[in-house]
Amino acid sequence: MLEAGSEMPRVTVTGDAGETLNTGDLLGKTLVLWFYPKDATPG
Repeated sequence: MLEAGSEMPRVTVTGDAGETLNTGDLLGKTLVLWFYPKDATPG
């Protein structure tokens, strides 16, 4: 688990249009990560 203020690990993901995005490419830019665990669930 990451502690608040710690550096985010670099990861690579594929976007909806098939493009590849690496978080390392976003260094120096604002990045907001949004997690919503109840997506697509009845909760």
